[in-house]
Amino acid sequence: MAGGNEVAKEVEWKIKVEDEDTLERTVFGCMWGVTAGLAFKLCKFVKNAWEMGVNDPRKFIHCLKVGIALSAVSLFYYWKPLYDGVGGNAMWAIMTVVVVFEFTAGATISKTVNRMCGTSLAGFLAIGVHWVASRAGDQWEPVIVEVCLFLLVSAATFSRFIPTIKARFDYGCMIFILTFCLVSVSGYRVDELLELAQYRMCTIIIGSILCIIVSVIICPVWAGVELFVLVTGNLDKLANSLQCCVAQYFGPEAESNDEVPDTKLLGYKCVLSSKATEESLANFGRWEPGHGRLNFCHPWRQYVKIGASMRSCASCLDALIGCINSDNQASDDMKKSMRSISMKVGSDCVSVIRELATTIRKMTKSSKVDLLVTEMNSAAQELRSSLNSCPNLVNARSHTTKPTQTETASSDDVAAKVEIPIMEIIQVVTVASLLVEMVARVESIVEAVEELSDLANFQPEISVKSKQHTVDNKISPDQQEDEEAVRTLQMV
Repeated sequence: MAGGNEVAKEVEWKIKVEDEDTLERTVFGCMWGVTAGLAFKLCKFVKNAWEMGVNDPRKFIHCLKVGIALSAVSLFYYWKPLYDGVGGNAMWAIMTVVVVFEFTAGATISKTVNRMCGTSLAGFLAIGVHWVASRAGDQWEPVIVEVCLFLLVSAATFSRFIPTIKARFDYGCMIFILTFCLVSVSGYRVDELLELAQYRMCTIIIGSILCIIVSVIICPVWAGVELFVLVTGNLDKLANSLQCCVAQYFGPEAESNDEVPDTKLLGYKCVLSSKATEESLANFGRWEPGHGRLNFCHPWRQYVKIGASMRSCASCLDALIGCINSDNQASDDMKKSMRSISMKVGSDCVSVIRELATTIRKMTKSSKVDLLVTEMNSAAQELRSSLNSCPNLVNARSHTTKPTQTETASSDDVAAKVEIPIMEIIQVVTVASLLVEMVARVESIVEAVEELSDLANFQPEISVKSKQHTVDNKISPDQQEDEEAVRTLQMV
């Protein structure tokens, strides 16, 4: 019996040892798997961040600019004469730099001006309320402060719902509310309120001015130029999408759908989603000083109107692409009947849109727009005439179909004979109708661009000799056009 107990204990000990080894291996394997997964995700993140910075080096430069501004404003803490001048309120300057420094110069100037105005106005009002309340006695002082706090904060909050104020001064209203609450409430317990407000105001102004200087002097990114490039680029994308769409539907049979690049065909979607960006850049552009050929009073809001006209055209193009990709496909014979005139209308629309993009990019009044618009309207009128002849085409095709029983043909047989041609032609008619509507919407873009040329005083186009430029093959045509637009704007 004793020998049996020893064997049992030995077996039990082996089982425990094996269980402990398995548990350790499992835990180690899980830890190694989690560590390897985190390391892989970190490497992937660093790679994506590096590629993003390489594609747009201005983001790297912006990081350096923020570092320079914060390093400069931190001297108020490290340099004793500056620290003695502003006291412990130097942190407000650092907070100002962190809060107001933005990617574009216009956004930075907008936030700094809003912060300085909101802080100044709220500080003066809070000091005035505190002075009046202190003269009313200890019993009425908190009541007066609370009533003024309620009224002014409520009014400032309501002003943020007004569209004109929200577009340009929303941040200033928020800073006004914050500053007034801090100064008025803290002033009830602080005796040296005027000195405290003076120090905070000085540090905020110092931080704001430093942000403006760094943002404007060191490799500035102008919101106006960004808006300028965005609008011209969207015009090119809209033209490319329309050209690919018409070529895909009415083009030769040898041209398959796979040969049409998706980036060009779906480029119009960028136009549909650019409303918020255009409005934001237009608001920031109005704060920027004159730079290059863009002066301080440049009509930035007109670019928003051009963008709205482009979105109207892009929505029509979206409906056109949806109709082309529908299940109800027309026959090749029906496409051939309207191929030439439909492709002519599409080509004329593309020519007009590209000429408008060139007009904005060069900031000159084009001498070819009127001629191109006339040709586009003439082609659209011819397409309308073709659409009016569609019922005759249907009737002609229905009469050419011989009935099986000429004398006893029922009404159902006649309806069936007419129904087949109608279903074959309905898609072509819809596509042609949308092309006619596209012409009308392109004209709205022309009107918006002409209004911009009048407001911005575009000069008449001067014929110059074309110059050939050696361009690196790595640069795409769109990037070349954007760089040319930026160089044009920077010309004095």
